[in-house]
Amino acid sequence: MARQSRIHGLSPERPRNRRMPGRMPPMPASALMIAATFLFATMGVCVKLASSQYDAGEIVMYRGLVGVAMIGLMARAHGLSLRTSVPAMHFWRSLSGVCALSLWFYSISQLPLATAMTLNYMSSVWMALFLIGGAVMLGTARVDSRLVAAVLLGFVGVALVLRPTIDQQQAWHGLAGLLSGMLSALAYLQVTALGRAGEPEYRIVFYFSLGGVVAGALTTTALHFTRHTELHDHDARGIALLLAVGLLATIAQLMMTRAYGRGSTLVNASLQYLGIVFSSIYGAWLFHDRLDWSALAGIALIIGAGLAATLLRSRIEPSPHAVNES
Repeated sequence: MARQSRIHGLSPERPRNRRMPGRMPPMPASALMIAATFLFATMGVCVKLASSQYDAGEIVMYRGLVGVAMIGLMARAHGLSLRTSVPAMHFWRSLSGVCALSLWFYSISQLPLATAMTLNYMSSVWMALFLIGGAVMLGTARVDSRLVAAVLLGFVGVALVLRPTIDQQQAWHGLAGLLSGMLSALAYLQVTALGRAGEPEYRIVFYFSLGGVVAGALTTTALHFTRHTELHDHDARGIALLLAVGLLATIAQLMMTRAYGRGSTLVNASLQYLGIVFSSIYGAWLFHDRLDWSALAGIALIIGAGLAATLLRSRIEPSPHAVNES
């Protein structure tokens, strides 16, 4: 799933003369971020609907195909090169991002939409945990107790979210959603490294989408030999949903990248959590999802922990701009 990604998606700093292809309206960063989170939440709806016809691997593959086609055509039209001097960095970034996206799509298929979205948005808390772990192992800096508290608060929120909304049959989907957030955090760090290496964001999105095509095809092939499954047949509904997933995800990634390039990291990170609100509304409206007070309290704790972790991290290290891949 999914943020860009959670990546999702927070785009790395890039040279000023390397801008995303295509001309976007001169929207303020806050408007771009709100629109991007809405598109990501809408994409989540399409993924949930498509999961009744397709496996998660197939959705990832077709989502990647649409992204590759869009970015490839845009790059060709604007004379931009897709050749990279750091293929290994793209490989590892795509590996973590595609794994995160696949796990997120898998969790969306069975969990309430807001629950799956919230678990994926744990990436900010995971990044804070990585920062703490690195400081402890290397002994390079004193661990901020407030950052530790933010991490603990985030996992308390996870416990509250999972307890009322997941039964035993959904346990694996809940774990998948939680792991998607962790892998999204790794992908964000790799996106930052690519940005520092001078890679423009359109190229990062392109190779991530290409990785999705390859990973989705390999997963589908593996299922064919192990479970004797075939690619599912298409109908008008399925094609429309797959196209919507790819288009919404790619456009949202570009808008979020542009927002982080223009606006405040903390403000954008705050607005990004509107995706949980949009998903909650969609879930109640379309899927009749019910979240009791405990789940709502958990969502609030995760949002608060994510914002606190973003603020505290910005005081310790340069703020990475990452694209939420889900």
